[in-house]
Amino acid sequence: MREVYADHAATTAPAPEVVEAMRAHASRGRFGNASSVHRRGEAAREAVEEARGRLARLVGALPEEIVFTATGSEANNLALKGVLAAAPAGRTRIVISAIEHPSVIETARHLASRGVPLSVVPVGAEGILDPAAVAAALGPDVALVSVMWVNNEVGTIQPVAEVAALAHAAGARMHCDAIQAVGKLPVDAAGAEVDLLSVAGHKFHGPLGAAALCVRRRTRLVPLIHGGRQERSRRAGTEDLPAIAGLGVAAERAAARLAADAARLAGLGGRLAEGLLAAVPGARLNGDRARRVPGIANVCFAGVDGEAVLHELDLLGVTVSTGSACSAGSPGPSHVLRAMGLSAEDAHASVRFSLGGETSEDDVDYILEVTPAVVSRLRALDRPAMPGRASGVR
Repeated sequence: MREVYADHAATTAPAPEVVEAMRAHASRGRFGNASSVHRRGEAAREAVEEARGRLARLVGALPEEIVFTATGSEANNLALKGVLAAAPAGRTRIVISAIEHPSVIETARHLASRGVPLSVVPVGAEGILDPAAVAAALGPDVALVSVMWVNNEVGTIQPVAEVAALAHAAGARMHCDAIQAVGKLPVDAAGAEVDLLSVAGHKFHGPLGAAALCVRRRTRLVPLIHGGRQERSRRAGTEDLPAIAGLGVAAERAAARLAADAARLAGLGGRLAEGLLAAVPGARLNGDRARRVPGIANVCFAGVDGEAVLHELDLLGVTVSTGSACSAGSPGPSHVLRAMGLSAEDAHASVRFSLGGETSEDDVDYILEVTPAVVSRLRALDRPAMPGRASGVR
């Protein structure tokens, strides 16, 4: 059976050079604690700092601004909780968009349950935040504004620089979850003037368990984890040398391939989206057609259950998703699609196809070959039974 992986927004396969770097630094000959002062420790420290520099160059930051974490969710937690804990007196409120990743939304809700004021700014039907709506939510009590760079479910690109300017004008800090943007778009933390920026290596062919929070200079932050002096006292704990080394290699690889991969995915993603809309009656693309990363196509197949489409495609070797991997198992429809105004039924009928650096023209052809038949078959099963005939079972 043919295998087509179209869930790159959830995670990507680690590149061969990433695996090799991790294997080398996990070997008996090169392992070490980067906090130790002997030769082996100094070699480990040198590898960590090399990776820090590589990641900093990818996201437009200084090496000393990079704080390694285990996951993107940890980075987002550190940003929200850390800035709030360090905020000046009177700055107690957090402002987020309605389509943030669950690691931002649930962290903000947790803080709200403990008395932290929270404002959630709605988005338009195309899945893009209006800066004017953010401006209306700002005030002298706001400590932090958190807006993602690219939405992980529909791929829409948010006006991060504009929102950052508004946040700073109101005296607030700006956090950006750039986890779906890094490796797909040019990301420049300094140019966008964000104070904190989250990154996760497994989204651009790096290892799982390797992520970072960019904390720009003069941004006060209280750590989540206390103990040692690692990461300039912003995140205690012995560094995961193999994972960090792999992250550094992935960052350098992403920087070298960014322009070529983006151009190729623009062609593939456009052909996939237009092909699905043309081949499946009533199919609709969720999110703005222009302001989006080209590798993500979230399509509503009205009249079917998106999870049924997912499972049928999986049986045919095509791996897709119905939304954020971190929301898997949630009984409700996608909060992103509902925030964009989709009905619960249409949100449940939506499927995310996400392409990556290893996606081929043949892969897109295969998706376009099998998906229309899957949707047609499921729609037929869902039709009311004719008199004297048994109804189909989903």
